[in-house]
Formats: sequence, structure tokens, C-alpha cells
Amino acid sequence: MFVNLTPPSFPLFFISVIFGGAGLAARFGYLPELAPFAFSLVAFGFIMLVLGSLFRRL
Repeated sequence: MFVNLTPPSFPLFFISVIFGGAGLAARFGYLPELAPFAFSLVAFGFIMLVLGSLFRRL
């Protein structure tokens, strides 16, 4: 099975980097109010990147 991967659009990439950065900042204590959601933020950012790579024009 051949999967045609495309680069994610810039807005999607930027938003996923924001989510990932917020998750890391929360994990290291810079954003303590988001600390309970640190893993979810990083996972959501990664899932957005994967979906942006799998589907064209996303």
C-alpha cells in the first residue's frame, strides 16, 4: 500500500507547534494552569501534524 504524504500547510504547522510548545511549557512548569493537560496538548499537536501530512489541503 502506497501512502502519498504531503507537507502540512503553514497555518496547521504553526498551530501544532503552538500546542506542542504549550504542552512542553506546561510539563516543565512554565504554565502551571495547563500542567494537567500537558500530554494531551503535545499529543493533539502531533495528531494535527500527522493528519496534515496524510490529507491534502488540510
